[in-house]
Amino acid sequence: MKKTVLSIKDLKKSYNKEQMVLKGLNAEIYEGEFIVVIGPSGAGKSTFIRCMNRMIDFSNGQVIFDGISISEVKGKQLREVRSKIGMIFQHYNLIGRTNVIKNVLHGRLGETSFLKSALGLYSYEERKEAYNLLKRMGLEEHIYKKAKDLSGGQMQRVGICRAMMQRPKLLLADEPIASLDPKSAKIVMEQIHQITKQHQLTCIMNLHQVDYAKKYATRIIGIKAGEIVYDGQPEHLTEAMINFIYEGKEQEKTLLNEKELAGGLTYGF
Repeated sequence: MKKTVLSIKDLKKSYNKEQMVLKGLNAEIYEGEFIVVIGPSGAGKSTFIRCMNRMIDFSNGQVIFDGISISEVKGKQLREVRSKIGMIFQHYNLIGRTNVIKNVLHGRLGETSFLKSALGLYSYEERKEAYNLLKRMGLEEHIYKKAKDLSGGQMQRVGICRAMMQRPKLLLADEPIASLDPKSAKIVMEQIHQITKQHQLTCIMNLHQVDYAKKYATRIIGIKAGEIVYDGQPEHLTEAMINFIYEGKEQEKTLLNEKELAGGLTYGF
């Protein structure tokens, strides 16, 4: 029987008293799963993901990670919990003026004192680990470049490395390919999938793109208007259910089209 990594029980979130963004979500996340959460804009996908590591405080319910109810911890204990949950962001969240390898080493901040991190006093083993992660991503020639000088796809790969430097038990990815062109998105998806599989790491990812969800996920969760309307294997996700999930927003099921890409809305490798 697979070990439960994350338990989500009656999770509710409201940004005001009138509108409930998450309407009592329940899910059990098991070790080694690659879960993709799909749904249109405004469905609550990002809120759902960000409640899992309490980047957003939820209104009601429980999120239990590694046996700890994260709604009940604060301060040092909350930082310790978050240090075990890696996060990949849509807009990378790198420090642009800092070089690539230092950005990756920032993944150790949860386990490093402020003074050591401020002075860059990382161990040889940590530096070697960061270099090996970057080499795996094909970025070894860019380790001393400033992050702001990289392409969007390269920055996202740095973000993956930084998350992996945490040596996490759980990896969250909030729309990691939404700002990338289709070619770059394919590369990033493949690398996230491979590295999580190699490390037998549980991954939960938000995506609009149903084709990528069906290709890479071991399990798909569909959210519509703050409710889980589908939770099952990719092969059981029917076209009728997809149409129901994206009703009125069918254009969001795929990556941006070539005309939009030509307009400079995305960034490649």
